Amino acid sequence: MKKPYRERKFYEDMVYILDFLPYGYGLGYIRRYKRAHRGPVAQAIGVSYFILLELAPVSGLHLKIGERISLGGGLEGQIIKVTRRLTYDELTATSKAELPHILEIIVKSREKDFVEFFNTAPPLTKKMHSLELLRGVGKKVLWRIINERKKRPFESFEDIKSRVKIDPLKVIVERIIEELSMPQRHYLFVAPYYLRE
Repeated sequence: MKKPYRERKFYEDMVYILDFLPYGYGLGYIRRYKRAHRGPVAQAIGVSYFILLELAPVSGLHLKIGERISLGGGLEGQIIKVTRRLTYDELTATSKAELPHILEIIVKSREKDFVEFFNTAPPLTKKMHSLELLRGVGKKVLWRIINERKKRPFESFEDIKSRVKIDPLKVIVERIIEELSMPQRHYLFVAPYYLRE
């Protein structure tokens, strides 16, 4: 049985590299965030819960932006160490610029999960539905989604796009960035920062 949401801890087994700094952070970053990590450092985002991570690869290992890395053991687990969790503000300018593109890759690779969200998303309160947390989904679009999924479940992003006239990939990526960049009352896709170890 799953633990209640607030009691769960979230871990990432697979990440995408957002930025790689072979000589570590610059002086400005170190002064601003009081981080003096020595040696190469990478910033990454997890595939399962969109947790932002700082990684310390062994010296001499070169990571590429957009590269998918396993943290679940094996060789990668021995040569790349997770040093800490990051907030959105701690991301480098390169990481922030790459984030939307990498999120598109992750969301497309998990299309089935997100289509299921559109098929099963519940109301949050009597007056607010979880789908309304997506940018561009007001009451009119909400009822269109609910009515369409009653007729038959959505099968793909393309199906949602053609039947509801919204771009599901775009609204999901925008929502993930919103959840990463500022505290939210309700989280749809990202593990809340206070629940991460």
